Amino acid sequence: MSEQLLNLYPLCGQQQNLKDLYLAHRVDRLGSMTSPFVYANFLSSLDGRIALEDKEQNLIAYIPKHITTVSDFKLFMELHAQADCLITHGGYMRALNENRLGNVLQVKSKELIEWRCNNGLKPQPTVIIASASMEFPMHPSLHEHQQDCFIATGKNADVERIRYWQDHGYKVLISGEEQMVQGAALIQQLKKLDYKSIYLIAGPRMLDTMIREKQLSRLYLTITHQLIGGLDFRTLLTGPPLENKVNMKLKSLYYEPDSPPGSGQFFMHLDL
Repeated sequence: MSEQLLNLYPLCGQQQNLKDLYLAHRVDRLGSMTSPFVYANFLSSLDGRIALEDKEQNLIAYIPKHITTVSDFKLFMELHAQADCLITHGGYMRALNENRLGNVLQVKSKELIEWRCNNGLKPQPTVIIASASMEFPMHPSLHEHQQDCFIATGKNADVERIRYWQDHGYKVLISGEEQMVQGAALIQQLKKLDYKSIYLIAGPRMLDTMIREKQLSRLYLTITHQLIGGLDFRTLLTGPPLENKVNMKLKSLYYEPDSPPGSGQFFMHLDL
């Protein structure tokens, strides 16, 4: 597979190597302790699906394998490598425990781990698990890699579940007025912990609250040139119409013509 991309914007017509494409963005340097840089990365089909839901499995979301590519995952991990903090959610932890999703809680590549250490980051990022119910298993890989881990929930979360996690040595971050985690409250808590580069791998609900509460700095988006259809699906945002329009500015656009096979895909990033 060729690892050459075509730069469509801003340098139209130039060739670009896939390797180190997103590492060169140095998102690890764009935030500060007073103003963290919060970024997200999503994969979408042309018809706007980021996942389908399986009715027979209680609307469990899954990404069709034919829209995933090695190239997209490499770029996902380059962004992962620049984070001092990841935000995931309880649903992912349950899916991971049931082997329905792969483990992306750690940087696996020795080259990327070395890059982190050479650039002032810990070998592995801190993990924040956002959950209203706090009903999920803790994955053993977090302990194996000696990662810091916090649990985020709302003020009205179950007191017994809060106590359960505290008794097991985890700090609980109260980050919402009800049970759900809210974007601004969570980022405020992470500022207190001095995190500067925060990577959302938590799905559309977390993206939705971050955008509504003006916490997102940048969106990375891969659009595969495929239509997948389906009546039960998930898209980038989950809530009602936004009260105020959210304008985004295209910063880069790259084209990979040979992947997925028979189609192609765009890699882009946009700033708010």
